[in-house]
Amino acid sequence: MKNILSILVLKDYIKVLDQNLLPFKVKYVTLKSLSDVILAIKNMTVRGAPLIGIVAAFGLAFAWRQVETAPVNRGRFPLKQAAKQLKASRPTAVNLAWAVDRLVQASKEKCNLWEEAKAIMEEEKAACDRMGRKGAKLIKKGSRILTICNTGSLATYGDGTALGVIREAYRQGKIKVVYASETRPRLQGARLTVWELKQSGIPHFLITDNMAAHLMQRGEIDCVIAGADRIAANGDSANKIGTYSLAVLAKYHNIPFYIVAPASTIDKRIKSGKDIPIEERSSDEVLMIKGQLITLKGTKVKNPAFDVTPRNLITAIITD
Repeated sequence: MKNILSILVLKDYIKVLDQNLLPFKVKYVTLKSLSDVILAIKNMTVRGAPLIGIVAAFGLAFAWRQVETAPVNRGRFPLKQAAKQLKASRPTAVNLAWAVDRLVQASKEKCNLWEEAKAIMEEEKAACDRMGRKGAKLIKKGSRILTICNTGSLATYGDGTALGVIREAYRQGKIKVVYASETRPRLQGARLTVWELKQSGIPHFLITDNMAAHLMQRGEIDCVIAGADRIAANGDSANKIGTYSLAVLAKYHNIPFYIVAPASTIDKRIKSGKDIPIEERSSDEVLMIKGQLITLKGTKVKNPAFDVTPRNLITAIITD
C-alpha cells in the first residue's frame, strides 16, 4: 500500500499535490514564496490540518529567507507580519498556528527555518505511524468502519490520522469494509478518501452524507473514525462539517466514535469547543458543483466548514 506524497521538498522550494483536481488529475503545483503558500491554503490546493501546518511552516521559511537576504528588511517585523497573514488564511485548523509559532520561536533562537520546517514534516510522519499503531488496537476483527472527509496521506505527510488507523487495521486483517461519506459541499470523501482507499486496495463503499443513520439502524456500522482540526483543552473536537451529526448518531446507536489527531491539533489555550473559531466559506461551494448551479441563482447560503463534537460524544481521542 504505497502512498502518494502530498508534498515534495526540493532544494529551495516545494511542490504540493493540487487536491482540487483529484481524483481525475494528478498534478503538483510549485510554491516558491509566502504568497504562493497563502493562496494554496486559502483555495484548498492543500488541505488537512497536519498538511496545512507543514506547508505553512515552509511559507514562513520563505518569508524568513526574504528577511535574511534583504538589508531593508532586517529585524523581525516582516516575519511577524508573515506569521499573521498565514494564521488568517484558515482560522480553524490550529496546526497552522502551531507550526507558525514554532518557526517564529526558532527564528528568535537563530535557527535555520527551512530545516525546522523539514523537521516538522518528519515529526508529523512519525506521529501518523504512532497513531496508526495505537488506533488499530481499538479496532475489532471484521469491522465495518464509517469515516468522513479525508484524513489520509493527502491530509498529512504519512499514512494519515483517521485513515492511518484504518490502513494499519487493514494491514492487520481487521477491516471488512470502509464506508466513506461524500462530505458535502467540497466532496472530500467522494473525491479524495475514495481515491486513497482504492490506491490502498481497501474494500469500500461511497455513501451520501444522509445515509449514515440508515446504515447504523441496520447494524452495518461497527465504529466511526474521524480526524480533527482543533481539539480544545476539555476534549471538544472541531472537524469537517457533518462530524457532529455522526457522533450524535453513533451515541444513539451505541457505536464507538473515535477522533484521531496529532498532539499539534490540541489547543490547550482554548477551554472548550465554544471558543473554537469556525471558518465560513464561500456560498458558491454550496450553490455549485464543478461550476454548475444546482439551485436558483441568488439563493442565500450558510456554509460553515466545521462543526464541534462535544467530548461526551467521543469514545476516545487517539493521538501520538
